[in-house]
Amino acid sequence: MERDPVVWPVDAGRPLTTQGAARFRRAARGLRLLVPHVDRVLSSPYARAWATARILHEETGWPEPESCLPLTSPDYEGVLAAIAKRPGLRAVGLVGHEPHLSGLAAWLLAGAGPPVTIEMKKGAVAHIEVGAPTPGTAAVLRWLLPPRVLRRLA
Repeated sequence: MERDPVVWPVDAGRPLTTQGAARFRRAARGLRLLVPHVDRVLSSPYARAWATARILHEETGWPEPESCLPLTSPDYEGVLAAIAKRPGLRAVGLVGHEPHLSGLAAWLLAGAGPPVTIEMKKGAVAHIEVGAPTPGTAAVLRWLLPPRVLRRLA
């Protein structure tokens, strides 16, 4: 839904549109072909992200989402700490908001070095391999796909 401070005085409660949910549902079906399994799904508890994470669960068979408050802000160290609290994870799905997710991706890839710009459309998915807990030292961007590509895969 479009931002409307009268209808949603707190933007965190603004829902996905019916069309947005349907489009992401198709994208999730395409994602299921690329990534059939993740160990955990951490999501912002805000309405749009949470609904998106629920769609991922329903369409991919990935685990039920778990609330992760650091995904509501550019608290990148908080996101890593939330992941670290769950030892043994090999693949984690993160659902959040822009520009925080692209900022997290850039931070993982470049650390505090020169800024990196990553454009992520609504519903885009990035596959980033992180080999060390220090941002900017061992992360590799394997792929970044916009939702239209995921929908075509479905």
